[in-house]
Amino acid sequence: MKPEKISYVYVTYIRSTPEKVFEAITRPEIARRYWGHENVSDWKPGSPWQHVRASDERTVELVGQVVEIAPPTRLVITWAGASQAADPQAYSRVAFDIVPYEDMVRLTVTHDELEAGSGMAKGIQQGWPIVLSSLKSLLETGEGIDVFAKPKAA
Repeated sequence: MKPEKISYVYVTYIRSTPEKVFEAITRPEIARRYWGHENVSDWKPGSPWQHVRASDERTVELVGQVVEIAPPTRLVITWAGASQAADPQAYSRVAFDIVPYEDMVRLTVTHDELEAGSGMAKGIQQGWPIVLSSLKSLLETGEGIDVFAKPKAA
């Protein structure tokens, strides 16, 4: 029996342009400012991409492949932990849809093909909200937030 697959969808509105949002996702020097990681690829269909920690160690934490790219409105990639790169069952999929919306854009991130109850599913449900909040902050104010922050003890 195959494990149950789930989807996670996050929608945010950003005072920016589709071009700037798309660049923020695909340009390593911008992604590091709000994500603490760089998304590294040549961004062609079928090309590999890596999610590299923006630190001296430059640890590759996630890997995948570019499935679809239509700048500045859509990017689809596969997604797996680097330690699981050889396991085809470990991959999920992420779609970034960027739609002009009056003087802003609506960014919808759909992360699907996730194994229900997996560590990846739990991790992205915590990760996407803070990463996308940081992206919004960067594009609207020029400064991202600390995506590695931990809750304060009560």
